[in-house]
Amino acid sequence: MGQWNGIALDKPLIRVKETAELMREIFAGKKTNFNGSAVRSHGYRQVPLDNPPLIHLAALRANMIEMAAQIGDGVIFNLWPRQALPKMMDHVRIGAERAGKHWREVEIVNRAMVLCTEDKARGREIFRAAFAPYYATPVYNNFLSWAGYGSAADTISAGWMEKDRAKTGGALTDELIDEIAIIGNEAEIQARIRADAAGGIHTHIIAPLAGTSAEIQRTFEAFTAANFSF
Repeated sequence: MGQWNGIALDKPLIRVKETAELMREIFAGKKTNFNGSAVRSHGYRQVPLDNPPLIHLAALRANMIEMAAQIGDGVIFNLWPRQALPKMMDHVRIGAERAGKHWREVEIVNRAMVLCTEDKARGREIFRAAFAPYYATPVYNNFLSWAGYGSAADTISAGWMEKDRAKTGGALTDELIDEIAIIGNEAEIQARIRADAAGGIHTHIIAPLAGTSAEIQRTFEAFTAANFSF
């Protein structure tokens, strides 16, 4: 946010909350007079939308999940270990109830990192190379620790600071990768998506890992209407 986009990553919870509140005013065609502590807008107006888009907010840990469920129409999850899902859903319930909503009214969207392949070892290596740097960033590193993998998070952070890629990537063990990514044959990846749905995920974004073109096609084919249903 800071280096690439020039936006200071301060007060993230307040910034996201106020941005969502401001966008609702804009969608309604109100002339803005918004004085937040992180977001401000004055004098902007657009034609009100007859069918305004829903507002879904991405969230990882407790406070942001609760705020997203309270303020948003939906919550977007990403890169979570399976054991963390019940805790994440608990915070969806807390946030929804704070707004007087039933938690099932809040759409839970997940970006699932998936690869349909017979070569699980190579699939794990693809995930490890792509996402070890993700978990080295403060936000995802803290999330991994919050999710119950504090030792792995500490090793990733130390490896990144030491510029030791082997140490950084090695902290994502095969077992941990299998908690996060969905790698396997058709039956295996379909079973995991069904399990995630049973755990509370409503909408599944199938995001293929960077395998071969044949594996990517196979991944999508596994979830066509002809091949998959809940």
